[in-house]
Amino acid sequence: MIAWLRGRIQRRAAGRVVVDVGGVGYELEVSTRSLDQIPLGSAEVELEVLTLFRGDSLQLFGFADELERELFRILVGISGVGPKLALAVLSDLSPASLCRAVEAEDSAPLQRVSGVGKKTAQRLLLELRGKLSGLGILTGEHESDVELGGPSALARDAISALMNMGYRRNEAEPAVLQSSTQDGENDISSLIRGALRRLVKR
Repeated sequence: MIAWLRGRIQRRAAGRVVVDVGGVGYELEVSTRSLDQIPLGSAEVELEVLTLFRGDSLQLFGFADELERELFRILVGISGVGPKLALAVLSDLSPASLCRAVEAEDSAPLQRVSGVGKKTAQRLLLELRGKLSGLGILTGEHESDVELGGPSALARDAISALMNMGYRRNEAEPAVLQSSTQDGENDISSLIRGALRRLVKR
């Protein structure tokens, strides 16, 4: 069973990447949130991996961190929830947003996920109840996600742009979020410029 892979991104497209590990290309399906955290270029990356066997096929799923992998594992363990739907949930909702929706029994955030209707959203809330409490999502272990609800789509685009310039995720994200909250920047060019000013000062 493959638990993680370390290598260079050989190919990258919507929903999937190919990681070159010692000359062997591993194709991994990934969420949009994980894809945003994977830098372009020749930098070596490390991804958490979950392997699923479906009939006679084998699928590899990659994640930027263990938390997202565990959430994916829980989601695909629910009857009627396949990998595609699980990735859609993780692409559209941050871990904190998902956890808050479950605790509040609020189906609205889930219904905004592509492929999730009202009945499916309500079933997910029911099935997930009590299964997320042990992950530490809302207990300070993931403070930036809790306080901000995860980066907005605009912030994620700015973070991705900075990572394409060679900055690491843990450098780019705080700089972008500070630019957004402290400077009130609300367009991607301004966000990037504000973040770059902070990164240069470090």
